[in-house]
Amino acid sequence: MLDVSGVKDEVLWKISVRTTAEAADAVTELLQTLFSLPASSYADADSGEVAVSVFLSRKPGRFRAALLAGLHRIKGFGLDTGVGAISLRRLRRQNWAESWKRHFQPLEFGSRLLIKPSWSKRRPKKAQALVVLDPGLSFGTGRHPTTAFCLQQLVRHRDPERRQSFLDVGTGSGILALAAAKLGYAPVEAIDLDREAVRTARVNARRNRVQERVRFRRADLARLPSQGARTYDIVCANLISTLLIFERGRLVSRLKPGGLLVLAGILNAEFGAVARAYEKGGFKLVASRAGKQWRSGAFAIAG
Repeated sequence: MLDVSGVKDEVLWKISVRTTAEAADAVTELLQTLFSLPASSYADADSGEVAVSVFLSRKPGRFRAALLAGLHRIKGFGLDTGVGAISLRRLRRQNWAESWKRHFQPLEFGSRLLIKPSWSKRRPKKAQALVVLDPGLSFGTGRHPTTAFCLQQLVRHRDPERRQSFLDVGTGSGILALAAAKLGYAPVEAIDLDREAVRTARVNARRNRVQERVRFRRADLARLPSQGARTYDIVCANLISTLLIFERGRLVSRLKPGGLLVLAGILNAEFGAVARAYEKGGFKLVASRAGKQWRSGAFAIAG
């Protein structure tokens, strides 16, 4: 999250892709994966065309080839991407911030959790955990269905009668780790490969006064030891499907017996392959949710 107060003279760079409503979610995930940033989408009521955008703090280098390849991959899943036009614009940061204020509203997850931006006057209900999180340059505000599924699982499986630990792999803004700490999980640890994401997550933790209860660190999942690692009651990985499959062993090794593994960020067309990979590893699917082109799942040891 960026503090945008008093920085009217600074600029951001906006990368946008024009697409269809059918492919909007897939293009959103593509941009978030390529840039490790949150993406927003705006639909034209007359034409039905959707513009999906990400905002960068500095002018990007070469990115069009990777973006075009991703759009081609989306087409391969049978989705109509429309014109697929790519644009790059220079914006004043204050304009970007005010735009987020119009579009980011509070989110509730039952009676247990409220996530809201700092400018919202919404108050939490009695016994409702509160996370204050402004949109920024790291992925994760709870609005994407995959993030929402992870938050729902954290709420659903929190048992106040016992101590439960949580690991967040690919933390982004830190939203899952912050929510876990507020819900009473301990210890809470979170990793991300991106330095800026880890820095932003730590800022968010301080603003939510849970910096002493969450450990954020920069780490590459592919380089973590696959044996002898600390284990957790719940492990959440909101990553692309290929990484979820290829690094199954490292993720599973961090789960306690009887624990829950929450996997998200998966295209509908790719979910079957992910589920089969974990079923071969002795897991069973115990909860799942699909939203448009996306599907997420919670897995537990079979038997």
